[in-house]
Amino acid sequence: MGRRPARCYRQIKNKPYPKSRYCRGVPDPKIRIYDVGMKKKGVDEFPFCVHLVSWEKENVSSEALEAARIACNKYMTKFAGKDAFHLRVRVHPFHTGMRGAFGKPQGVCAHVAIGQVLLSVRCKDGNSHHAQEALRRAKFKFPGRQKIIISRKWGFTKYSRSDYVRWRTENRILSDGVNAKLLGCHGPLARRQPGRAFLTAAVEG
Repeated sequence: MGRRPARCYRQIKNKPYPKSRYCRGVPDPKIRIYDVGMKKKGVDEFPFCVHLVSWEKENVSSEALEAARIACNKYMTKFAGKDAFHLRVRVHPFHTGMRGAFGKPQGVCAHVAIGQVLLSVRCKDGNSHHAQEALRRAKFKFPGRQKIIISRKWGFTKYSRSDYVRWRTENRILSDGVNAKLLGCHGPLARRQPGRAFLTAAVEG
């Protein structure tokens, strides 16, 4: 017996049923790569960030996630360049779908809530329109409704763009791969580098 259509499992009805010692023989998810593009580029390289956000509570199959990743990656590689973006798949498929009443597991999917981010792309401001178009094309691979939302944050960090620029000029921000660390006013002074010890905490504005 082959795969059933994903519409059979789109609705979230029961508790999550992940692969475990009780639920054996689960096939591997179709999606194996969750970060595509220049994933090692520093946090200062790509300030622009845009998200594809789910607008329904549903199950999203691993096949749909892989198809959306390929579509987004192909468009960005063609029009922006393979070294001009970083795409990240933000949901992981752990829930198993069954074939028959209580039969063999036939695939895995991700439980997705309303407002949950599915895909995120960070790039330079010059390629922002390409990133939005790439996510628009990836929308067609998913069931239900999604929205493309431009982030106010700097890249994949949790800090707004204005705060990030201000704190960077004050030497309060430390680059940490694709993310950034904000230096507070606590801790031993001996561990601080010159110019990185502060009397007051950073205030978001």
